[in-house]
Amino acid sequence: MNPISKKKIFKIFCFFICSSIHTAFSQSHHHPHDHAVSLNMDVKVLFPSAFPDRIILNLTATPETSMAVNWRTDTTITKGEIQLALATDGTQFLKNVRTINANTEFLQTKYQNEPEVKAFYHAGIMDNLTPGSLYVYRVGYDKHWSEWFQFRVPKNTPDRPISFLYFGDAQNDVKSQWSRVVREAYKTMPEVSFMLHAGDLINRHDHDVEWGEWFYAGSYIHATVPSVMTPGNHEYGKGKLSPQWRPQFNLPVNGPKGLEETCYEVNYNDLKIISLNAEEIDESEHFATAQAKWLDSVLTHNPRKWTAITLHYPFYSTKPNRDNIELRNRFKPIIDKHKVDIVLQGHDHAYGRGVVSNSVNGANNKNQNSGTVYVVSVSGPKMYDVSNDPWMSRKASNTQLFQLLTVQGDELLYKAFTATGELYDSFQLKKRANKTNLLINKIPKTAEKN
Repeated sequence: MNPISKKKIFKIFCFFICSSIHTAFSQSHHHPHDHAVSLNMDVKVLFPSAFPDRIILNLTATPETSMAVNWRTDTTITKGEIQLALATDGTQFLKNVRTINANTEFLQTKYQNEPEVKAFYHAGIMDNLTPGSLYVYRVGYDKHWSEWFQFRVPKNTPDRPISFLYFGDAQNDVKSQWSRVVREAYKTMPEVSFMLHAGDLINRHDHDVEWGEWFYAGSYIHATVPSVMTPGNHEYGKGKLSPQWRPQFNLPVNGPKGLEETCYEVNYNDLKIISLNAEEIDESEHFATAQAKWLDSVLTHNPRKWTAITLHYPFYSTKPNRDNIELRNRFKPIIDKHKVDIVLQGHDHAYGRGVVSNSVNGANNKNQNSGTVYVVSVSGPKMYDVSNDPWMSRKASNTQLFQLLTVQGDELLYKAFTATGELYDSFQLKKRANKTNLLINKIPKTAEKN
């Protein structure tokens, strides 16, 4: 046997020393994420770092002059700031940056046998904005900052077009199977004013991994296109709203007391958007009554030309043997009284769209003198059977969809697209003086997906 050289002996010695140090360090510095890995979870969407994540813009009650933003960091970052400037063609904006202090709150969550997640959530309002201007912003603190994002403030002129995306339930397999829908929607119309989510964004209200997957699926879109969302039943657990809802979103607080950031209104040029908290309507007589009185008051003093209401539970279901009679009996008279233009809903995991006569529940208004248009849609992969109820002019099952609505002057144009970008449904509403809206169907010739 050949003698071992001194050089080889030295290499072997170094190997054992390094291995011993690594083993000792691993045993004495067990990283909390190691447990998460053993649970086969995506650590990146669960645990925060010193750098901002889950960055999202939300519409304020007055989006022509302000914009809300939220983000998350780990517990080493106890403060948050927003840096804001008018956008420029180059980096000149860096010379005119305004700093806004954020409000910060601590949240600790734990889901079943998964590790605890501790984070600081930061929220701020970018105010005193100039209508029609393009802004850049970033969020963070000290040496830990996000990239710079851009957003445009709407012009406060009544005839300027307003376009927004509407999504039904995402809920399940959000990162793997909802992501393509929100990204296809953004690709279809990247200049939309905002996105609207009709509840059940995730499946389990307090499961932080699922919230992380929702933010991952939308990624930078959330940080550049503002959102509004209404809670669904899956945002609730044992009668309580998700602990993440209010810390991670920054929604208006102009609704009934006790329903802040879940029941509210947004005034966007000629369009009023109203979110109703359907779960509290279903579960609480007090909050159901409060929302009904509030809605009637808001609509009584509504100078906007167009009104869209969103809530999770549908007035008219697409699912066989499901019917929300109490919701309809309490709220439909208010909607009929004030001639609400459109109601955007989720929950039933299928697609249905139609106009319902005020005199006959469930009967489709076949003439084109339109009343309120009701829509139920789904954007995630979970699907239910679709019924043959007569209220639907167009329906679909086993189809992931997103919807694009554009309001300009006296016209509202509605388009529903499948996850592959195929136009599936379309109609136009036209305002007429002292008459109901005129509905013009523009349904493509493709067969219904039943």
